[in-house]
This record gives sequence, C-alpha cells and structure tokens, in this order.
Amino acid sequence: MEQALGKKNYTAWIIVLSIAIPVVVAILLFSPAKFDADAAWAKQLPHINAVINSLTAVFLVIGVYFIKKGDKKAHQRMMTSAFILGSLFLVSYVIYHATIPSTKFGGEGAIRYVYYFFLLSHILLAIVVVPFVLFAFYYALTSKFDKHKKVVKYTFPIWLYVSITGVIVYWMIAPFYQ
Repeated sequence: MEQALGKKNYTAWIIVLSIAIPVVVAILLFSPAKFDADAAWAKQLPHINAVINSLTAVFLVIGVYFIKKGDKKAHQRMMTSAFILGSLFLVSYVIYHATIPSTKFGGEGAIRYVYYFFLLSHILLAIVVVPFVLFAFYYALTSKFDKHKKVVKYTFPIWLYVSITGVIVYWMIAPFYQ
C-alpha cells in the first residue's frame, strides 16, 4: 500500500490535514452563521465530547501500560481505539460548532484565568498534536517502529494533556450551556 501511494504522498496528506483541521475549526468557531442553532440534538454534543475525551485519555494510558508490558497487540488496539475516538471527537466538535453558537464562560474572578489557561493551552496543543498523532500512526502502520518511538515520546504527553484538559474545560463551562 505504501509503495502505491508513496511516502511523500502520506507526508503531504499529513501536512494538509494538520493545516486544514485547525483552519476549518477556526472558521466554524468564528462564523456568525450557524446551520441550525435550534437543533436540540446538537446541544448534547459537548456532553458526548467530554465522554469521548475521557475515554481517549483512558485508552492512551492503558495503551502505554500494554506496550511497557510488551503486549503489542493490546497496545495497538488501545491506540487505534484512541485514534478512532479522537476522529469521532473531531467530527462531533465540527458539527457542534457549525450548528450551535459558542458558549461564553460566565465565571468571574480568578477562576476565569484558570479556565482560559486550560482553554488556550488545550486549543494550542490540540493543533500541535494533530501531525504528531498522524505521523505516529503512519510510522506504526508502516512498521517504522524506530521513528514511531521517537515521535510518540512527544505525542503521548501532548495528546493525553489535550484529552484531559478537554474534559476540564467541559466541566468548567458546562454550567453555562443553554
């Protein structure tokens, strides 16, 4: 499969996706026009996203546990599950922000600074982690485990942080959802 498409094509797709994803999300976040702001079903997506982020964090930790124990198959299943959940999260997140206006954080005082610290670090690292995750999967799928090990050294802690802070941000803003 790799020979048919070539390594450079995979690298190009990873780069394109790594740029396109945050651009699309930014456009949806800041676009005043929404597809169906009254869609009750879409208002449930933040709650679902929090569950997805929680499970992603759990699968990441369990995946690392399995690889340290030498169980490559279980590691692969956990990381593939985390990747699938991350992809589902992204689709759900895009649908939510294309449908529902963004919720404003209503906390006051020092908690605002805490919230915005978590939110901004979450957003920035979510952008940063995309190419790392894609390259980690590419290297694993193509059995380039030396490169895989080098990239996951950075990917794992960033991805775990993004998953956990996504849940923290959700719990902090949840009282302000309408």
